[in-house]
Amino acid sequence: MSDLFAEHKNRLSELISTYGDRVDFLTIRLEQVEETNILLRTSKIETLSESIALGGQVRACHRGGWGFAAFNDLSTLVARIEEAIAAAKMVGESETILANVEAVHDICQIPLSGSNPREISLRNKKALCDRYNELLRSYNKCLTSTTVSYSDSSQKIIIATSEGSLIEQSWSDMEMRFAAIARKGDTVQTGRETVGSRQAYEDLCNLDHQVIGAAQRAVDALSLPKIKGNIYTVVIDPILTGLFVHEAFGHLSEADMAYENPDLLEIMSIGKRFGSEELQIFDGAAPITSEQNYIHRGSYFYDDEGTPSTTTQLIKDGILVGRLHSRETAGTLGEQPTGNARCLNYNYSPIVRMTNTWIARGHTPVTELFQGISEGVYARNWLGGMTNGEMFTFSAGEAWMIRNGEIAEPVKDVTLSGNVFKTLANIEAIGNDFYWDESGGCGKGGQSGLAVGCGGPSLRIQNVTIGGDSN
Repeated sequence: MSDLFAEHKNRLSELISTYGDRVDFLTIRLEQVEETNILLRTSKIETLSESIALGGQVRACHRGGWGFAAFNDLSTLVARIEEAIAAAKMVGESETILANVEAVHDICQIPLSGSNPREISLRNKKALCDRYNELLRSYNKCLTSTTVSYSDSSQKIIIATSEGSLIEQSWSDMEMRFAAIARKGDTVQTGRETVGSRQAYEDLCNLDHQVIGAAQRAVDALSLPKIKGNIYTVVIDPILTGLFVHEAFGHLSEADMAYENPDLLEIMSIGKRFGSEELQIFDGAAPITSEQNYIHRGSYFYDDEGTPSTTTQLIKDGILVGRLHSRETAGTLGEQPTGNARCLNYNYSPIVRMTNTWIARGHTPVTELFQGISEGVYARNWLGGMTNGEMFTFSAGEAWMIRNGEIAEPVKDVTLSGNVFKTLANIEAIGNDFYWDESGGCGKGGQSGLAVGCGGPSLRIQNVTIGGDSN
C-alpha cells in the first residue's frame, strides 16, 4: 500500500473519533483503484486505458435511517461526513438494529500466486488481446464479428468504524471476455467465453482452447437443428450448475430480498425442505473451503462493513438452514452476520451480495447420470440468462440430445426455464465431479460487474421445460 494512501488511516481514525458520537453508527471507507481496460471489436480498438482513482464513502446510521455520501476529493471529507450525518438524522425515525461484530484492527492482502497485473505493461496486455482476436477472426469466414475484452483492477481499501474497527485490505482481480458471431444467410449464432482470476496474470495467458471454442460453437451452431420444445429430463454440466445456483437460488438467499418482501420471507423459511438429503448449498468469501484450494474471485477477508468473511451453509441435507446478511438484515431478523455486505466501488453503498456460491459434489458417477433417460437433453456452458423472482431462464452454450442413456446428436437454441424451488426438488442425482467457474460478474441494485465465483457438480434434473422449435 502506498505511503500516501497509508497516511490517511490516522486521519480517518481522528474523524471517526470526532463525529462518531453524533449518530448510532458511522463508517468511512477509503479506496484506491488502479485499472486497465482494453476492448477490441473485430479489427478496431474501442478502449485502451489505464487509470488510477482515489475516493471514498461515508455512511451514517441514526435511529434506523441511513445517510450516504461519496467523495473523490479528500479535502471535502469533513463536509461529506456532515452531509451523511444530516441525511441519517433527517430520515431516521425508529431504531438502529445492527448485528454485533467484534471490533478489529487488521492489515490483510489476498495473495497472488503469480505475476501482479500492475507489473505487466499495457503493451503486453494489448499484444495478448491482439493474439486472441486474431485466433477468433481467422477461425472461419462465417464469423462476421469478434470481441475481445481485458480488464484488471487492483484495489486497496481502508475501513474505519465508530465501533473501533480499522481494516486495510487489498487484492487484484482480472478478467477476459471473448465473443464470436457467425452468420449464414439469415441464421446468426453466438459463441462466448469468459475467464477470470484473483490469482495471477498468467491465468489469462494460455486461453487458446477457450478462445477457439467460442468461435467453434458459433460456427457449428449454424448448421445444427433446433431442439424441439418440450419437457425433458436434463443433465447439466458444472458450469450451468454454478450459473443456476447463483442466479436462481443465490439471489433469493440474500436477506435484503426477504427483508423487503414478506411473501418471499415466508417462502424462504428456515427449516423448509427444498431438495433431497444429498443437496448441500454454500456461499462463502473465506479464502479456504473444503471445495477449494485456491482463491476465488469472490474471496476476501472482510466485507465492506468490516465484518469478517465466513462460509455460510444455505441448504443442508435439502433443508434451508441459512441466508446471506449485512449487519442490518442480520440484526433485524435476529440472525448472525455473514460478511456479505459488498459494494462495487466507493460510489455505491454496500448491499447484501453473494461471494462464491456452490452446490457440493454428490456421489453419482457422471456417466451414470445419463442412464435410464430414453429422451432427454445434455446441456453445457451458458450463453446468458435472466431471473424474475423464483422464475429463471438460461441459454445453454451447447447441447446434445440424450437417447436411450447415450449422448446423441447436437442441437441448438436450448433454453432451460422453470421455478427454482420446483427445480431444486426435481434434482434426481448429483454428480461426483466439481468445477469452479471464475467468469462471474454479478449485477444487483445498479451495481453490475461485481466479481463472484460459482461452482458445483453435474446434475440430473427431471421435468425441465426446454424452449425450442415447436414444429
